[in-house]
Amino acid sequence: MLQKVAIDNVEIGMYVEQIESQHARTKMKKPGFIRRQETIENLRNKGVIFVYVDADQITSDEDLRYQATKVGKHSSIKGNDEYGAAKELVDTSKKQLSKLLTAIYENKPVDIEPVKEVSADIVENIFERKDAVLWISGIREKSAYLLEHSMNVAFHLVNFGRFLEFDRETLEELAIGGLVHDIGKILVRDEVLNKPGKLTDEEFLHMKEHQTLSQPVLDSMLDLPQNSKNVSLMHHEKIDGNGYPKGLKGDELPLIGRMSCIVDIYDALTAERCYKPALSPSEAFKIMIGLTPFHLDPDLLKKFIRCIGFYPIGSVVELSNGRVGLVCKENPDDLMTPTVKLFYSARTEAFREVEYVDLRKRPDLKIIRGITEAKLKKSFSDFR
Repeated sequence: MLQKVAIDNVEIGMYVEQIESQHARTKMKKPGFIRRQETIENLRNKGVIFVYVDADQITSDEDLRYQATKVGKHSSIKGNDEYGAAKELVDTSKKQLSKLLTAIYENKPVDIEPVKEVSADIVENIFERKDAVLWISGIREKSAYLLEHSMNVAFHLVNFGRFLEFDRETLEELAIGGLVHDIGKILVRDEVLNKPGKLTDEEFLHMKEHQTLSQPVLDSMLDLPQNSKNVSLMHHEKIDGNGYPKGLKGDELPLIGRMSCIVDIYDALTAERCYKPALSPSEAFKIMIGLTPFHLDPDLLKKFIRCIGFYPIGSVVELSNGRVGLVCKENPDDLMTPTVKLFYSARTEAFREVEYVDLRKRPDLKIIRGITEAKLKKSFSDFR
């Protein structure tokens, strides 16, 4: 239902469908959200005296103002409290994890308490500002993969655990486990850890040793919860018993271990590495479905896909009209019809004016594929 609003009462965040001047009432060529004060002034200067807004969109999509991360020239989140809090959490997590890894590398005593504090903050933020946190965590730094991967595994584990209705204490234990799950890799030789090509059999065996190398480090961490240890020690196990380090099979691999296998693979597939490009979330899910039922728990994977969304917030998608953009809001009733921030044309290979499209209200449009910036050979950092 459209609501008539005088131009002097128009506010940022309103979704404008039609405009009215002294001479006529016309439908907007590109209906959409008011994002900047300059847009309101432009309408006023063109003689617009009333606008007609979708009242439902005012409340349901107003939070799109912070659905972004890295502030670029096309972003609309500068100064937003949600973004600031989420960004601070990510930065703090990286700093504490970096200190932990440095202590391990230098064979110094490990203090787990700061990691526990960060983990509690992760849980709190997932409850309060999940979308902002997960979008920010999706921005990768190629030179700091181990930090990024460990942090993102923690975020995804907590989000997944919350979806499964775990209690608060268990969620914090999952966060700790995610942050420390790959600590053994700090003791793997650099030339193996960062090798751009395929590993030799000997190098692969050395890489697998990071699980064994993790054990004494984990044992040295006083008061480290067992669930946190399980995340670290079980994320390379497989349902059929062909995983490592213990070859756990079937029911020997508990729920926490099965979750860590799924989350670790998902984040690794969607990360860009020196030896492979990043996959889109939808591409990653297709590969992971192929790993069931021998490697991954099929029922648990289905729940994880529902938790994340086939096209999660921050993922790049192409629509049936050739337009490309970032998913900025999910539709919990239909994961295939999120709201998308469009700004690029795959057909003309050119950037276009920013447009927000709620696919629930555009039956003429649909997502035809998830894609990555690398495949398009473009950077979308200014639009995040």
